[in-house]
Amino acid sequence: MHCALLIPDGVGVRNFVLGRFLCDLSSQAAVSVFHIIPPELLETYSAPFHGRVNWEPMQPYSETPLSFTLRYSLSYAQMYWAKTTSMRHNLTLPVKGSWRTKAAHRTARVTGRLAASPRRIKALEAAHCKASSQSPAVARYEELFEQIRPTVLFCSHQRPPEVLPAVLAARRMKIPTATFIFSWDNITSKGRIAAPFDHYLVWSEHMKRELLKYYPDVNAARIHIVGTPQFDPYADESLLWPREDFFRRIGADPERPLICYSGGDTGNCPEDQDHLRVLMQAIREGDIRRSPQVVLRPCPVDDGCRYMPVKRDYPELIVAMPAWTHTRPGEWSRVIPLPEDVAMLANLTHHCDLNVNFGSTMTLDFGIHDKPVVNVAFDVANPPVFGLPVWDFSYKFEHYTNVVKLGAARFGRSAGEFVQHVNDYLENPSLDRDNRRRLMDMQVGAPLGESSRRIVDVLRELSN
Repeated sequence: MHCALLIPDGVGVRNFVLGRFLCDLSSQAAVSVFHIIPPELLETYSAPFHGRVNWEPMQPYSETPLSFTLRYSLSYAQMYWAKTTSMRHNLTLPVKGSWRTKAAHRTARVTGRLAASPRRIKALEAAHCKASSQSPAVARYEELFEQIRPTVLFCSHQRPPEVLPAVLAARRMKIPTATFIFSWDNITSKGRIAAPFDHYLVWSEHMKRELLKYYPDVNAARIHIVGTPQFDPYADESLLWPREDFFRRIGADPERPLICYSGGDTGNCPEDQDHLRVLMQAIREGDIRRSPQVVLRPCPVDDGCRYMPVKRDYPELIVAMPAWTHTRPGEWSRVIPLPEDVAMLANLTHHCDLNVNFGSTMTLDFGIHDKPVVNVAFDVANPPVFGLPVWDFSYKFEHYTNVVKLGAARFGRSAGEFVQHVNDYLENPSLDRDNRRRLMDMQVGAPLGESSRRIVDVLRELSN
């Protein structure tokens, strides 16, 4: 087997390079990684493989006005047809950019509305692929694949448009293609998958049902349940530090409880700094008992500046910035994790007593460790930032309604209720334990530590 592995963004680096996956794959097969890692950082990621892996930069892909418009037409068609809560919201967002960009989006919206049915979406996808196939990037990938002769093409993330030329080249050369559905919300909250892959690797049976619902043209036999390598490091006990060592590293007291506030990105969680301030004030005033400490971990794509006024007013706040490098400021896909961040997050989720977040995937990260989660569900701004209360906005998105239905977290719909939930969980961390386990069983379809092996097994099967 020779696997051509596409890593188009930083989360792909985290999931498929820094974890076990690439070690497992390269020990059993030839591997060529097509990546977005800057040359000056490549040694950091390539050194552990001692020359067993071939590293190639992804080919630059510039869309023509036609392919750009068709791509967005596909995205709008998917949203108009699927009509999930998140998609309906996305359709209300204003378009930013030049007049050309706005004109292209207007055309794409009209086209997407007219094409909002499975049959028309497939026809639109065929037109998009035909227009994109003329890109020089496709021809370049064909040349590269002719040289390395891969037996399977695997993409770490289904959304970035930069992966399309490689997929089209592979299809021309009869090389089977597969992609991994990156996150639990991607099928219901995003637009169309970027390319027509042959196979899809998903987390769970639940995600498989979602994929079949929103992509009815996909054959169920071509969907493979593998779990997610995102959580595999949590099964690696060698990453864990003793509690005293971890607390020393972050400057905390191991004798006191530790709350982790997980920040989101500024677009989806614009009031994180305000909610953090509410938490810090409640602790200082004694409304939250047991004198807990708070460690803030901002979202990797956030530079953390918006939290600095809170840190100034509450110097006891511990800030643990993610060890991610912003290789192109302003581009989320070019924010790349450093190896040490894997161990830090493993220890953070293991040693913290409680997590607070705003509808984040961190609910799963901490739930896997059986740590209780309080979700912030009250507004600070008046009128609300999103035009309606956050409870009626963020917590009605399809992927998160299961957290609500299962009672896997508690939701502070007012500042007082938020404080009460924090107190309850600090007093009794076993509350809602069974509900957390049911959520994990639903969302994560493989035992911790087994996802990488399962993915390699699928790729070997496809290569044959």
